[in-house]
Amino acid sequence: MPESRQPSKLFGSRRASTNSDAGPVIGIGERIYESTKLAAVFDVLIDQGYPAGEILRNVDLQEEDVHSPRARISLAELLTACKNAIRLSSDPNLPYGIGTSIHISAYGMYGFAILCCPDFRNAMAFAARYHSLAAPLATIEFNEEKGFGCWIIEPDMHAAIDPQVYRFITEMQIGIHISLMRDIMGAAFTPDQISLTYSETDDFGLPADLIGCRVRFASEHNKIVFRSTWLDQPARLGNRTTYPVIVALCDNLLNELKLRVGIAGEIRALLLRDITNPPTLTAIARALGVSDRSLRRQLQEQGISFRGLLDELRMQIALKYLRTTRLANEDIALALGFSDAANFRRAFRRWTNKSPSEIRAK
Repeated sequence: MPESRQPSKLFGSRRASTNSDAGPVIGIGERIYESTKLAAVFDVLIDQGYPAGEILRNVDLQEEDVHSPRARISLAELLTACKNAIRLSSDPNLPYGIGTSIHISAYGMYGFAILCCPDFRNAMAFAARYHSLAAPLATIEFNEEKGFGCWIIEPDMHAAIDPQVYRFITEMQIGIHISLMRDIMGAAFTPDQISLTYSETDDFGLPADLIGCRVRFASEHNKIVFRSTWLDQPARLGNRTTYPVIVALCDNLLNELKLRVGIAGEIRALLLRDITNPPTLTAIARALGVSDRSLRRQLQEQGISFRGLLDELRMQIALKYLRTTRLANEDIALALGFSDAANFRRAFRRWTNKSPSEIRAK
């Protein structure tokens, strides 16, 4: 029998992750991110001999702009580039290799702030809190308990629809984490264990000889576990004077992201406060101090609708529940404000072209 809990309590008890108060609530189609991660996908595939046009298929970016500091992409375009990589390459270590090709220097002010952190525990907290600056295709969370540090990684819910894409994003993010940890802690950094939520497959795989630890499959979470003694080392590149200055600059970057997202980000944040009983457009307009007509016009200027924003958030939360809990469809329907499970199932198929049971089976 599926586990049944109070949906409001479950939603309220979700662990803090990269969707924190520090970052704006950003849609998958908004072109506001630098092309750092897409450039990494591009460079690795170019080195493997694949044509640029195929790597960038269905991505609104020209080859000459891939490394441009002025280029801006959406998470949807980054996800498309990853799908192109899956289609083109049969290299089983491709996602991990792309991840480890990304170094701290590629992340601009975000990376510099991590380097300047006065201690490594501060660096872990900063990396998680400001992760929205890094075009995230996954949420990340850091915990420390009983002498071990642990990164928990959960790919973006749009990746959860396709199990192969989910595995690709997970292993790429693990590669990114290991690369960045070695950049700041030294090349000798080695995790004690990596856990993955899925079973071992033939398409991708983490190279145990390069990672330096065993990999466990069919686990509860995607995790990188390492000894806390790594965090006790002195941060030789840390600077207590420079760090707060760089944090202030990163706060400015977050504010710029919010401005680029515009009214849609503010509406998403208001909807997330109570997705079970979401406010109407009229109520949101009142909260934002504008008229209904003005709010609709601003959304139209961004090419989105109020219903589209609500559906986007409901889909993301539904995918989260289906992948990470045993909640029955009836409970998920209630948590998302549907009158019954049948209406939820119809809406879910409209959003994803799949049934809830198909997502659970993966």
